[in-house]
Amino acid sequence: MDLEHAQATHPGRVRQNNEDYLGSAKAHGWLFALADGVGGQDQGEVASRLAVETMLAEFRGAAADQPLRSLLPKLVQSANEKVWEAGLAAKSRGAPMATTIVACALRFDRGAIAHVGDSRCYLIRDGRAEALTRDHTMVNEQARLGLISEREAAEAETRHLLTRSLGNEMFVNAGITEQVLAAGDVLLLCSDGLHGAVGAQEIARIVGEVRDLDAAVRQLIDTANERDGGDNVSVQLIRVRDVERIGMYRGRPYKLE
Repeated sequence: MDLEHAQATHPGRVRQNNEDYLGSAKAHGWLFALADGVGGQDQGEVASRLAVETMLAEFRGAAADQPLRSLLPKLVQSANEKVWEAGLAAKSRGAPMATTIVACALRFDRGAIAHVGDSRCYLIRDGRAEALTRDHTMVNEQARLGLISEREAAEAETRHLLTRSLGNEMFVNAGITEQVLAAGDVLLLCSDGLHGAVGAQEIARIVGEVRDLDAAVRQLIDTANERDGGDNVSVQLIRVRDVERIGMYRGRPYKLE
């Protein structure tokens, strides 16, 4: 897969501390990961960094032929264990650690996405942004069950209350999805500091109009800070320039001519 990417994080206009962390790794494919710490004080910052660095390190050491869809849950679980263990050790010094995570692994013409919490991954294609993740929040569960409307969920004061995060328990159930990609597709990973302030349509418009990815990332963050600015804002943009088409036979990839 041939791609280009850019990323940035900003503390926002209110908070002094940035508890978001993001990074990428290349090894038999690509892995992009973004985390939003929710532990409070400096613990969220520690949790998000630990989660991302654990996933990137284990991705670099993973077997080259391991399918991404089965690899990602293992990486998330390893990150969860690291954060959980660090939180246990830190309990005597303050609040235990927790963080969201969203990660996207890319190889051939496929993307596998894993997430826990309310950090998101969007697919931007043909001028539209589609969320490939579903927030693990209380209001989103209520909306899914039809108890409240999507608009009520978006405006609820409790919209940031998570039902899942890394570090709260020894085991965590990550949301996993897979996406076939084409040249020209753009993937966007972000914390809720972006998607809580900027709607999907405007995200798609900015990415479509600003061709330089670094400039697009800066504009997205600036827009989120202008609209709100009360939270840390982190963005990763990945544009697919070309893909190698593959088929699958008994779980093994083969090149399509």
